[in-house]
Amino acid sequence: MKAWQFTGPGEPLVLAEVPVPEPGAGEVLVEIRAAGLCHTDVGILDDPGWLSQLAPRPLTLGHEVAGVVVALGEGVEDVALGARVGISPAGRTRPGLGQGGGYASHCLAFPEDLIPIPDGVGFAQAAAGTDAGKTARHAVGCRGQVEAGQKVAVIGLGGIGQVATRLAVLRGADVVVAEPREDLWPIAKELGAARVVGSLAEVEESSLDTVIDLAGVGVTTNQAISAVRKGGRVVQVGMARLEATISTRDLIVKQVDLLGSSGGSTADIADVYGLMATGDLDPILPTIGFDDIPDGLDRLRRGEVVGRLVAVYGS
Repeated sequence: MKAWQFTGPGEPLVLAEVPVPEPGAGEVLVEIRAAGLCHTDVGILDDPGWLSQLAPRPLTLGHEVAGVVVALGEGVEDVALGARVGISPAGRTRPGLGQGGGYASHCLAFPEDLIPIPDGVGFAQAAAGTDAGKTARHAVGCRGQVEAGQKVAVIGLGGIGQVATRLAVLRGADVVVAEPREDLWPIAKELGAARVVGSLAEVEESSLDTVIDLAGVGVTTNQAISAVRKGGRVVQVGMARLEATISTRDLIVKQVDLLGSSGGSTADIADVYGLMATGDLDPILPTIGFDDIPDGLDRLRRGEVVGRLVAVYGS
């Protein structure tokens, strides 16, 4: 099979011919139908700091994966051939990170990392749901504990931000979106946001219950601490910058809960799939083909993608 492989930081993806993997005991083989393109992959290509978290190179990237189970390893009894599944990137499988991932026609997975795709949910939606959906669901529901009637801000309307905004709206929150790209503001309104601003600095101080920061560009963390009320919550997800200067005075005096949020569970993915199946969650998912994956990652790097870019292929 053909696979787009990572060979080292600063190097372009290489199109390689590799064997189709065979499932070992306790594994399944998934024929991939869609793979989401994530900023993490751009980071892997550009930043040597990722190397310690990856399998040996060359490595087939792509950690947002959905497809069809086509072979079962010895001892696998609770998975059906032909099942439509998403693969959690946060479990034991770690496609595109700990072993070959979605930028190929097939990959291996462990059964506990498979999430059934409901009727009415397409493969592109399912792929995006495994990471962009899961991360947003975990940040909004688990770490942010967003509830009806709360005043909530979402910083950044990218692939994860659009899902987080919609999830907060569905929970009954009064949502403001902070997004510097004014061309994206109509999308925020369509998702149900009550207000859109270019920066959270435009929001009245101490007026919000919760802020979900999906940008993490340094200044946004401190803006979030300033914007929440006494006893409010800031959930940090984005890490475009790995350090931030914050007002410890505001953090202490207002007794703000500053929480990190990363990943999520298979239950988070299943919840996202359920909302997609009902039509309550319908994120913007522009699609490309397998051959366009390197160009797609370049578009992500340049900030040209609206929504979550997904490569769709397979029979």
